Amino acid sequence: AAAMEDTEYFEKCIGEIMRVRELTVSKLKEMGFDVLPSKTNFVFAKKEGFSGETIYTELKKRGILVRHFKSERIKDFVRITIGTEEQMNAFIEKLQEIIE
Repeated sequence: AAAMEDTEYFEKCIGEIMRVRELTVSKLKEMGFDVLPSKTNFVFAKKEGFSGETIYTELKKRGILVRHFKSERIKDFVRITIGTEEQMNAFIEKLQEIIE
């Protein structure tokens, strides 16, 4: 409740999430991922030739956790929560290993 009342802190956090989300989306697109538009603290992304489950499993083996859902509409996607810039760089690095 205190964090919500501190509007300066709240706005700073929102701004950082938005900045890192856009950097991450840009890097994912450069890597050939389709990324659904997002105004949240997460994105859904998929890569042609890779199942969502494969990406999820391979990232997990490398210590990176994303979400994967088996629902037919989104089974090819992974849900990626936006973390710090450092965390997202580590995510991108491991993801690059998988798709190469």
